[in-house]
Amino acid sequence: MTIISYFAAFLLAYMLGSVPAAVWIGRKFHGIDVREHGSHNAGTTNVIRVLGWKTGIPVLLIDVSKGWLAAMLPFFLNLAPEDPAHLTNLKILTGLTAVIGHIFPLFAGFRGGKGVATVFGVLFALQPFLTLSCFVVFLVVLFITGIVSVSSMSAGLAFPIFLFTVFGSPSTIFKIFSILIGIALLITHRKNIGRLLRGEESKLIHFRKKEKTPLQ
Repeated sequence: MTIISYFAAFLLAYMLGSVPAAVWIGRKFHGIDVREHGSHNAGTTNVIRVLGWKTGIPVLLIDVSKGWLAAMLPFFLNLAPEDPAHLTNLKILTGLTAVIGHIFPLFAGFRGGKGVATVFGVLFALQPFLTLSCFVVFLVVLFITGIVSVSSMSAGLAFPIFLFTVFGSPSTIFKIFSILIGIALLITHRKNIGRLLRGEESKLIHFRKKEKTPLQ
């Protein structure tokens, strides 16, 4: 396989990651740049806060899909037909390239989101059952706290823990990658961590018990 084929795969992965769904959909259907509102972030959570769930869900699906597609590029382009380990490593690298594209998008002035949804798409392409397990962690923590940042960081930290203790992997690079994912999510959520410590982080979902109507 030529160097040109590898270059094309990584370039396409970055282009996929650079598709700023939050920015484009916000401008097209609401006439605003979501990065100028709320948490000033081009991610699903901020879109839901600013523009609502009807806009946030399509953004989420696009961000997840571009991560999955980027990670699957080496398979689609047949870059490592006889070497499964090499194929896995290439999928990790093209997936990471898409995440970088999401955080620093070419098509949106290099101001993107935190990459959580795109990372989910990448991980689902690599280890679907492990990824779904982490998604369950995300949902449980979200149900308990109502805070997306806490849920995202919890799921990110659960990924390497589950990989090392439950699922396993023969790929050393994949194990290192799982640790880096957890660390990267903590870094990209550093402002959220600061707000959490100050008690200023807002909840996306509020689970309130219905008040009992007093008997007449």
